[in-house]
This record gives sequence, C-alpha cells and structure tokens, in this order.
Amino acid sequence: MPYSLILNLVPQSPIYPHFLTGRHYHALFLNLVSYVDKNLGDHLHESNSDKAFSLSPIQTSPAISRSQNVDRKQCQGHLQWRHEKPISPGTPCWWRISLLDDTLFSKLTNLWLNLNPEQPWHLGSADLFITSIQGTSQSTQPWANASSYQQIYENASDTNTIFNFTFATPTAFRQGKFDTTLPTRESVFNSLLSRWNKYGNIQFSDINLEAIYPSFFNIHTEITSDSRSKFIGFVGEVSYRILGDAEPLLIKQINALANFALYCGVGRKTTMGMGMARRL
Repeated sequence: MPYSLILNLVPQSPIYPHFLTGRHYHALFLNLVSYVDKNLGDHLHESNSDKAFSLSPIQTSPAISRSQNVDRKQCQGHLQWRHEKPISPGTPCWWRISLLDDTLFSKLTNLWLNLNPEQPWHLGSADLFITSIQGTSQSTQPWANASSYQQIYENASDTNTIFNFTFATPTAFRQGKFDTTLPTRESVFNSLLSRWNKYGNIQFSDINLEAIYPSFFNIHTEITSDSRSKFIGFVGEVSYRILGDAEPLLIKQINALANFALYCGVGRKTTMGMGMARRL
C-alpha cells in the first residue's frame, strides 16, 4: 500500500545550505529507519536496487493547492530544492516521505505511534524535532495521502484520456550511460510502470504507450548540486493525451499510473528529493 507522509519539523539550530541536499535527506531517512530496525536501515543503505521509498527536499513554505487565490507559479506546486540561506531555528518546515509497500511502513509503525516531539534528529549539524505526521490529503497539503494499489486501480477512470502532471523538483531519466531531461511518454510512463509492477499487487503487462501523445509543455531545466556532483533535470507542467480508439482497460491502466505518480515519483534520484511529481 503506498503512503505519502508529511513530517512537520521544527529545527532547533540553523540548517545550513550544504546540509540541505539529497544525500543528507537520504541519511536522515536511514537514521529514522535504523532507529526502529537497524538491520533494515543497513540493508537500505547497502542496496543499489530501486528502493521502495522516495523523499522530498525540506520545505519552509506551506504547500499550495490550485483552489487557493495565488499566482499560477505557486499553483503549479513547484517546491524548494535549493536553499541559498540557512533555515533559522524555530522555522516550521515539512518533509515528504513516501513508502511503496506495507513491509516498510509496518517496520516504521513504532516510530509513527511513539513519536516523541522532544527527541532531536540530526540533519548535518542541525538538530530538529518531528512535531507531527500527516497522512491524509488536505486542501493546503496535496502531497499527503494513502491508498492501496487496489483502490488506486479501482478509482482510476476508464474514460479520461487527459493526463496533466506537475514536476515539482528536477526530474531526469537514465538513457544508456547518461541522463536525459526530455519527458517523453516512454520515459515518464515506463518509470511509473516499472515501480507499479515491482511493488504493487496488480500487475500491468503489455501496456501499449503508442496511443499517448504530449499535448502541452511548460518546462525548463534546473541544476541542483552538492559537494559531490551536479544533477540536471526539468521542472514544470506536462500534459499527455490518449488519441484514437483506445480500449477502456488501457485507459484505466494509464490513469492508475498517473495517479500513482504522487507516491513513487518519476525518473532518477527520487530517494534524494528529485523527480517529485503528481497529477493535477
């Protein structure tokens, strides 16, 4: 069962920009896992395979829904992935953790149930408190939700042929030995499909993507970096459309994958804050 959980955080000391990077977010998550199951934390640290979780960068601004009276750039849901200044102590922050299978969620149940808001966690040199965890969608926080694979599939439309996405943090795809930032139908939907089939209990086979065509792009490239490397990806909005006479089963499967994007992310480095996407 996929979960998209929002952890509300309050730093007790400044979080400096060089600690607000993907590898530090990844290390913080592994520390949370190791706190309740050290063997699992070690396993996730050592594994090089596609992992059953994704992370966001830490956010200092509230999430924005499209229904609010704000400008279009905010409505697109772009998130902060680069911080030029330290986050000051006492600043309310939030951090999204998504989990793609029940095993990982159940391992962390003790952490959620016995949350101590006065226990400090470490992000680089900073101490921070986890004050609460949110797992249901709200108008001001569209990144939180939980739904079984069965529910995602059953609730997917078999008539809606338009798929609008926002890519909120830099997104790229592996092509051979290098990365590409072009969101082709194959790159986006095959990324979703591989994770759905790996972690879900409803398998999609022989999905024909040839009926899917891009119908709108409003994207640009961004660079994010830390002391080790640079990552180039695109952010913005992309729409796809099914053209021609497609079978209802295919339409339903594509809709399920589009709705699944909220949980699994798209493309590379989703365990380090990249590739955060959701359907609009």
